[in-house]
Amino acid sequence: MSSALASEPLSSKKRWVVIYPAYIDKKKTAKQGRRISKLLAVENPTSVEIHDVLAAVGFNPLLEATKFYPRDGERDSDVQGRVRVQLKNDDGTPKHAQKTRDDVFKMVAEMIPKLKTRQPGYTAPSVQSSSGAGGKKNKKKK
Repeated sequence: MSSALASEPLSSKKRWVVIYPAYIDKKKTAKQGRRISKLLAVENPTSVEIHDVLAAVGFNPLLEATKFYPRDGERDSDVQGRVRVQLKNDDGTPKHAQKTRDDVFKMVAEMIPKLKTRQPGYTAPSVQSSSGAGGKKNKKKK
């Protein structure tokens, strides 16, 4: 790497490892961008799930929700987004137990099925909309 990127410190967000949902999607082929074994991969991961898993494990992930995977021609909003995560400190030592990007991909794919949202019988909390102003109403006295 003789580019300007190589002169950036490892703590710079530009140097962090990027994880797209396609990297760990069981439905994708290797040609479509899957980076881990189909046996380890997960069905339909989202960038939010990847972010949640990394945050729970102790990484400091950065969710970039508006980004698309370049190989994905569909530009489907369901699989939109990517997550950046720092693997090494500025001195080159590993920041976490997962030392390589493949280790991180495998750990994320292993943890996503354990999320609450992936458990059978889970229903998303419903948002109650209030149609009234709630409280005092402006009624005129006759």
